[in-house]
Amino acid sequence: MSSARIQFRPAAWATLATFSAVALTVALGFWQLGRADTKQALQARIDNFAKQPPIVIGGAALNTDEVLLRHVEARGRFELRHEVYIDNRHYKHQPGYYVYMPLRVAGSEKVVLVNRGWIAAGAERNRTPPVKTPEGEVVVRGTAVPSSERFLELSSQVAEGRVWQNMVLERYRQATKLDLQPIILQQTELAGAPDDGLIRDWPPVDLKRNTHLAYAVQWFALAAAIFIYYLVINVRRKSNTVG
Repeated sequence: MSSARIQFRPAAWATLATFSAVALTVALGFWQLGRADTKQALQARIDNFAKQPPIVIGGAALNTDEVLLRHVEARGRFELRHEVYIDNRHYKHQPGYYVYMPLRVAGSEKVVLVNRGWIAAGAERNRTPPVKTPEGEVVVRGTAVPSSERFLELSSQVAEGRVWQNMVLERYRQATKLDLQPIILQQTELAGAPDDGLIRDWPPVDLKRNTHLAYAVQWFALAAAIFIYYLVINVRRKSNTVG
């Protein structure tokens, strides 16, 4: 007559390695949950901004932390000579440009850089499409955003004439010598001016909170898988024969 007895005798190194790996993956899971909570709080802050009146940009230097992602407005005149086209921007699968232009704030030497919107590329890529620009004083309304995200720069010649690959505020400041405010005004409205033909279909701010939650689930699942594997490979059945 025989009976089976379960034995669990893992090696010390296997136990140490397993619990170290589980501790690390669980910690990473909680870190991702913390990031998700931070993004949720920031999203609530952005939603609150939408209910508040716009901040008026004047001649005083802005505090970036106080205005970023807030509704803002500025009165002034566009300076066409410092216009820049950001290349390789697509809208509904059509190639084109983002058009950036400085607005000199009325009664001040300060300048705020405005992303006026998207325009389709012309048939001749060596010529930029013309943009309607009012000559008089206008009021520009929009959102205060940081420099655009960097895209891959395929060559060292990233700023050629009026066509650039990316908009980096400090690079623009050095190229133009303008006294710039530290944000970019992403235009949504141009008061007192006719339609300029630019498209301003800006995507909503996506803080990717759900991405952090998904990563947290993956880390916790990996921790569970490591622990289960540790148990399975270290369980042995030992047969006892009774005669």
